[in-house]
Amino acid sequence: MILPVLLADLFDRLRLQLPDGIVNWLTPVWILCVGATAGLVLTAGLWGVLWLLARIPYLDALSRPGKTRRIATAVLTVLFFAAFASLYGQATTTPAAGPGAAAESSQEEGTPQEPGAKLAAPRGGPGQGGTGPARSVLDVLWALGGCLVAGWLLATAAVTLIDRSALADTGLALKEGVLWPLTVTVLAMAGFSLFGLIVVRRPLELLDSLARWPVLAVTGDARFEMVLDPPPSEFDEPAEVEVPVRFRKDEIRGLVVRADQHVRLRSESFTSPLDPSLVLILDVPAGETRTWRREATGTNPFRQQVVTRLYAKNYGTGRARLEITAQQQVAHPEMLTVPVVAVSIAAVFFLYLLQRTALPKLSAVALSTAKSEIAQPLYVILMATGIFLLVAFVYIPYNTFGDDIKQLKDSGLSLILVLGVLQSVWAASSSVADEVEGKTALTVLSKPVSRRDFILGKFAGIAWAVGLMCAIFGILLLVTVAYKPIYDYREGGYEINHQPQNTDPTWHDCHREMVQTVPGIVLAYLETLVIASLSVAISTRLPALANFLISFAVYVLGHLTPLLVQSQVVAEQLPPVIFFGRLVATVLPVLDHFNIQASVAAGVPVPPTYLVWTLIYCGLYSAVAMLLALALFEDRDLA
Repeated sequence: MILPVLLADLFDRLRLQLPDGIVNWLTPVWILCVGATAGLVLTAGLWGVLWLLARIPYLDALSRPGKTRRIATAVLTVLFFAAFASLYGQATTTPAAGPGAAAESSQEEGTPQEPGAKLAAPRGGPGQGGTGPARSVLDVLWALGGCLVAGWLLATAAVTLIDRSALADTGLALKEGVLWPLTVTVLAMAGFSLFGLIVVRRPLELLDSLARWPVLAVTGDARFEMVLDPPPSEFDEPAEVEVPVRFRKDEIRGLVVRADQHVRLRSESFTSPLDPSLVLILDVPAGETRTWRREATGTNPFRQQVVTRLYAKNYGTGRARLEITAQQQVAHPEMLTVPVVAVSIAAVFFLYLLQRTALPKLSAVALSTAKSEIAQPLYVILMATGIFLLVAFVYIPYNTFGDDIKQLKDSGLSLILVLGVLQSVWAASSSVADEVEGKTALTVLSKPVSRRDFILGKFAGIAWAVGLMCAIFGILLLVTVAYKPIYDYREGGYEINHQPQNTDPTWHDCHREMVQTVPGIVLAYLETLVIASLSVAISTRLPALANFLISFAVYVLGHLTPLLVQSQVVAEQLPPVIFFGRLVATVLPVLDHFNIQASVAAGVPVPPTYLVWTLIYCGLYSAVAMLLALALFEDRDLA
């Protein structure tokens, strides 16, 4: 306990005296950078585990093709599937006590309600919250199928990467292709995470909240029970009883209390001289449930950092069985961004290493394509243009009366999408069509590289190059979105839920705006991949100009077709248009699935399942486009 106190005192002494607005802006950026640091640590740790496993006799042989590898993959698939299915079962069967309930409390007259709190009786069974909609059999089957696929992919990756030669070439893989600029970017973010320790207020408190997350994830809500004796007679005042509990003041999010007799519960002693408005008081009628929820902006009725007791009185005629459920959550849920960023960084690194190990010929073509495209003047121009505009968008007056941040999100996401599509179509034309016309492809295919490796490698190289562009643009957009509330408030126009703000936006507001933008960046990249796959297929037969025209037409029709198909006016007056729209929607990709700029700009949460389904759609359509590209390129005369 002494070391954290000394470190906290040291950081307080060294902390830079910056304006509150700058600190509130840099705090969510620092959290993002802490995630990058955790990603480096996680990647190094997993690589070390693979390196040690590869040194174990007979395990290195698992990476070689054969019966042993197939058996190991099957066994690991079963193990991973069981783990994922267990996590899915726990996530869907754990009752949510309290949140979502809404009913009036039956407090006695004169009993105060704690400021910022709500008293409610939860729906459903006693002591439990709403159970939510019942899961259908189809939903469960889809979820289990996803767990099986995820388990197989993870097992395949683990078996493939237990290879001494592949792990020995990790340093070379880091220095080539897109991994090097990505590594430099992550290292720069890790450097800022260290510098942010003297910028952010109470960084150790935030890090402690992150460290508490695994503990709370395992323990869940805390439950306490106690039996209270009744008063000697109905005319006597009930005796005050201390109810032993244990939870942290900053982690409590709600209390669900049930009793079979009339019980009154307080956070302080019934004889406490404190103002009743600062004390939590719950009046629980016999056989009913009462819920208290602490709002983010409400005051906390608990004084101790670790609450060890509550106070209760039994006003019933018999012994009362008191049940208390303490709903707990990490003190700063914003810190959960850190593991998400860390896992994403590790996934990108090992995906590149897996591609390099499992498909060496394809990876050689992809590496050459990515390096060639990154070195192109157009790539540099698009990068410079995107960086300049993303920064300039912050200072452009949109004249939206407080909703400028929505326009910033929409403009930034649209810019990332347009520049990514331009780069992908140009790369497909220059790396496929131009090489076929210039006889360069014939030279490449004269080596032990098949046409399949050539086409798929070109697409993979384009995907990596565009992914680097989207990653840098995405990070910059998140930084500017986090700063936008501070800037708008100083300009006198920042609003939350159409309510003008009279105080400086907190770092929680900046973090919320930043995180809500991430799904839009991911979907913009997935849409770019779909366009890139079609562009590669077109480039196998047509020159650059035709590729640009067709890709542009696909982009327009992909966004316009759903509007035509769903239009009731067009359906009644122009049936042939509806038929044509449905035909186009069947053949061409429905790009409107990736268009969620309006939801992101409005702050509407995007469910993770939506991202998963769009990822599946992107993978399936890209696979179909690649099959078409292989069919068109198979009999192409390159001489």
